[in-house]
Amino acid sequence: GAVRDLAERMVRLEDTVEKLAEAQRRTEERLSELAEAQKRTEERVLRLEDAVEKLIEAQRRTDERLSELAEAQKRTEDAVGRLAVAVGRLSDTIGYGLEDVAMVMLPPWLERHENVKVEELERRIIEVEGESVEVNLYGEGLKGRKRILVVGEVKSRIHQGDVKEFAGKIEKIRRVVKVKVFPVMFGYWVHPAATSLGKSLNIRLVASYQR
Repeated sequence: GAVRDLAERMVRLEDTVEKLAEAQRRTEERLSELAEAQKRTEERVLRLEDAVEKLIEAQRRTDERLSELAEAQKRTEDAVGRLAVAVGRLSDTIGYGLEDVAMVMLPPWLERHENVKVEELERRIIEVEGESVEVNLYGEGLKGRKRILVVGEVKSRIHQGDVKEFAGKIEKIRRVVKVKVFPVMFGYWVHPAATSLGKSLNIRLVASYQR
């Protein structure tokens, strides 16, 4: 009996030891798998850290580039502003130069083509109901035996809108002058649509090359 019990206990013990060894082996395998997974996770974290670092660097470069572009934009805007001022001054210079040409050329043209005699044309400001209306050309003259007032506008390029604007100015002037107003526009170039509108509004449009 005792020997048999001992033998059975030994068998059970061996079985238990075998199970423990198997459990230990599985635990070691699991630990090995976990260690491998941990290694892979660490590698992924390292790669992510590297990617984040690169993104931060790219963002920094983008910020620098944006700052450079903003500075360049400001320089461009400053240059455009300076150019606008220069063009404005040049336009004024051309405008005054063209007025001088008109003052010389228009009197003989008006006499030849319109039977209008005007001795002198000058710049003038006319007060209309509290408003100062500036005209480039102003001169008292005769059409046949009738006294008239030549009122002119000088523009380097005359478009349809310029004719409309000038017509509005003439309407104001007609309210305060006693004699008949003879409107005329003078420029380097006249748009065909401006010529057409001028005819319908009875405004003479003269280009500098016309004699």
